[in-house]
Amino acid sequence: MTEAKKSLKRTLIGKVVSDKRQKTVTVLVERRVKHELYGKIVAKSSKYHAHDENGEYKLGDVIEITESRPLSKTKNWVATRLVQKASLV
Repeated sequence: MTEAKKSLKRTLIGKVVSDKRQKTVTVLVERRVKHELYGKIVAKSSKYHAHDENGEYKLGDVIEITESRPLSKTKNWVATRLVQKASLV
């Protein structure tokens, strides 16, 4: 039963664009969709606020976020794992 419930939660992968708040990171998720009229592939993006309990994710990291219960007015996602560490430029 818990396995079935766990799989119903959505997961997204995005880049951390802000880590200034305590226990919260802002994640930019980009996706490519085909324009319904013109057929051109366009990039669309959304920003999500994700809970980061230990403050382990930093600006530029690529992370996975999972849907959860509402944690605050704008926070409905939890950062689950690090996909790629930010590269130093």
